[in-house]
Amino acid sequence: MFKALGLWLGLSLSFAAQATSVVFLNPGYRQEDFWSRYSSFMQAAADDLGMQLRVEYGRSQPALILDQARQALKAPDKPDYLVMVNEQYVAPQILRLAQGSGVKVFIVNNALTPAQMHSVDTQPQTYAPVLGTLTVNDEQAGFEMLHGLLEQLPAEDGPVDLVAFAAVKNTPASQLREEGMRRALADFPQVRLRQVVYGGWSRQRAYEQAQVLVQRYPKLRLVWCANEEMAFGAMRAFEEAGRAPGRDVLFSAVNASPEALQARIDGRLSVLAGGHFTVGGWAMVMLHDDAQGLPVDRDGLREHKVSALHLIDRAEAQQWLQSLRRKDLGLDLRHLSAQGRPADYRYPFLQVRSQ
Repeated sequence: MFKALGLWLGLSLSFAAQATSVVFLNPGYRQEDFWSRYSSFMQAAADDLGMQLRVEYGRSQPALILDQARQALKAPDKPDYLVMVNEQYVAPQILRLAQGSGVKVFIVNNALTPAQMHSVDTQPQTYAPVLGTLTVNDEQAGFEMLHGLLEQLPAEDGPVDLVAFAAVKNTPASQLREEGMRRALADFPQVRLRQVVYGGWSRQRAYEQAQVLVQRYPKLRLVWCANEEMAFGAMRAFEEAGRAPGRDVLFSAVNASPEALQARIDGRLSVLAGGHFTVGGWAMVMLHDDAQGLPVDRDGLREHKVSALHLIDRAEAQQWLQSLRRKDLGLDLRHLSAQGRPADYRYPFLQVRSQ
């Protein structure tokens, strides 16, 4: 019996040692709904796929994120893969640290800028190569959010005043959402963009900015926000000024947090885009396949995009509140792998919206 137990333990330890290991440099906070949910979905994917995942939270501090990358890349038990976000343009510095480490690097949500990509591709002696990039349709989401707001606004003869809460100027997702909003303005000549402010993804900062804006632009009807935290901060300032969200002023937001979904159901949020917290889970499927020797660039591309961000109506918001109670959304992520599939298999999450 003891001999059999020893053999079982040995096999178990051998299996654990061989499990593909991943470190995710999460740029947000552990208690932040979006980034916490993002990591949870990654962990659900890791569990389904038999992978090991460790998450480090950077708390929006580039110096901390770089230190976490340095420690992971120099540790005796280096991971097989390092997953990172190009938040505040930290990716090239991490790729420099990863050069020669033997650790494969995958980028999610915020890709390299064209200038960064040129530097990385032309200096292989300085930067580690990027295995792949997986981003979402941020620009299109920004575009659709403004369209969604205008569709709900009663027809008016005069101009319509708009303010926008972007996040930070040096984060691609924020830039792209703002670009989409600005592109949509061409379809609505009656809309006057009064001001774009940068709320740093922060509820408190947006609240303080909105206290000024609600006084500066008393006829504001539309408030476009690049995430839900800034939307709720701005809402508070408008409510304190006697302006009711969903009636006197219409708000848009990104991120399908329970609070945002409930606000969409209640009508306080007139437009809500969400679904992009799933991207890390899809990346884990691709890393699992790469570890099995299967090509992740099955479509011939290194940079991939998921149409995860889409507008959520009230009925779908109700459905999301139910599904979010399960970290894996009720999905069997093993079935999305290319393992055992024909050579022409394509990842479905790269072609259709994440559900």
